[in-house]
Amino acid sequence: MPKTPSYKLFKLVKSLSGPEKRYFKLNANDKWGGEKNKYLTLFDAIDAQEEFDEDALKLKVYEGQAIESRKYSELKAYLYDLILKSLQGYDEKSSIEYKIKSLLKSVKVLYKRSHYEACEELMVKAKKLSIEYESFVHLLEILNWEKQVAFTKEDIAFLDKELDRIDEEEKKCLNQLRNLSIYKNIFYQMIVSIRKDAVLRSEEKVERLMKMMKHPLLRDVSEAQSHLAKVLYHRVYGLYYYSISDYKNFYESSNLFLKKIESKPHILKEDVSDYISAVSNLILSCGLINRYTEVRRNLSKMLKIKPITKHDELRIQRQYYAFKFNLCNFTGEFEEGIEALEDHIKARKKYGEETFQTGSFYLQYFNIYFGAEDFEKALENLNAWLNLPKSIERQDLQSLVRILNLVIHYEMGNTFLLEYLLRSTYRFLRKRNRMFEFEKRVLGFIKNSNKIYTNKELKKAFIILKKDFESLSQIPSEKAMLQYFDFIAWLESKIEGKSFSTVIKEKNKTGV
Repeated sequence: MPKTPSYKLFKLVKSLSGPEKRYFKLNANDKWGGEKNKYLTLFDAIDAQEEFDEDALKLKVYEGQAIESRKYSELKAYLYDLILKSLQGYDEKSSIEYKIKSLLKSVKVLYKRSHYEACEELMVKAKKLSIEYESFVHLLEILNWEKQVAFTKEDIAFLDKELDRIDEEEKKCLNQLRNLSIYKNIFYQMIVSIRKDAVLRSEEKVERLMKMMKHPLLRDVSEAQSHLAKVLYHRVYGLYYYSISDYKNFYESSNLFLKKIESKPHILKEDVSDYISAVSNLILSCGLINRYTEVRRNLSKMLKIKPITKHDELRIQRQYYAFKFNLCNFTGEFEEGIEALEDHIKARKKYGEETFQTGSFYLQYFNIYFGAEDFEKALENLNAWLNLPKSIERQDLQSLVRILNLVIHYEMGNTFLLEYLLRSTYRFLRKRNRMFEFEKRVLGFIKNSNKIYTNKELKKAFIILKKDFESLSQIPSEKAMLQYFDFIAWLESKIEGKSFSTVIKEKNKTGV
């Protein structure tokens, strides 16, 4: 029997939901007549551990007996397979897809034994479910079985009457399958294009997206031949509008996306992943157009989503906190943000740093701590982001974080360090094909700041930089960089002598 790495088994056990664990143990008890054995002992020992500890597991399983490495490896491998088989059985009881597959397996079993009428009864059930849940692949298989059973029965009358109908249904099903596949490909292509640059800033990248949107199937929602295809249609438009900073249309398309998903609650019970995305998009769009009451309402909606898988549970937690932090940053409620951040750190420990994707939160942590004027913590999280492995998804954010690094050190009064950081940032930005006006203005201000000796001169420099940023905010490629941190509010706080949080609160009083 092949060896199973201990941590691989540990991760599988820890990923199980409460109902999945109970299902496994019930089956295991039935299998061994309720007798406690090493498999269940190992399972319980892993389940009880918060952090992986191989030596502690061995001690628990063998209770002072001699440990044979080969037998321990076989024990792990066997337990791993048992859990997988248990999960298959669990899914068969809870998933429509497995129910359809099970019905079709039974059709095959009965067909081999010439129970054709029983086959036809099961085919009717399977077909109804396949149509209702848009399981096109299974529907094609059922249509083939209709012909196969009729041919074997030598039911020529049925074939004479129904062949044209079956042929039309197969054509429709194939078209729906192909139609859905094309929408999926458009969606994935757009995701890849967007993720290459976290902030779309160059005209050629926007043009590339606009070219994608000229696809014939995106002319109108009526081009989508199924519920699932229509869901993808609205999702693609949402992505597009968000990427070109058309937030009003992003909000409208996000509402359509959510309504379309909610229109088929029976499908929603099978898979909530798209539903999580739809609620997330709506929350984000509400925030971008200052509909903060709607943001709070939909954050509550997010927490009410019943996860089906462990992945769903993690996504709900990640998305909830990401938007909660955004809300606090947009409204200036940084004390509320600190409370949410502390809860989030507890959630990270519960789910594990590895699975919780902590890196994606560092910039939000920075904003919360900066707004709360805890600059040491803000810098700590900015450095944590800079120390992340470089990836294709973080290319444009690299320049933003370096600009924020200059801002935080300026705020902390680290004059001598600023000179070094300024040179380093210049070198980094020059390696790229283009330096944007936003970056030039910040670098120019920091460079000249050590030549300013009076408060009056400093205030004048802040006013000039604020006016520059207000002009740049009207340019899409420049505006994108102002979304992650409110530079204009920071400059206004310096000009007015107010706290950063006060300026943001006053600025967003109009949020509905």
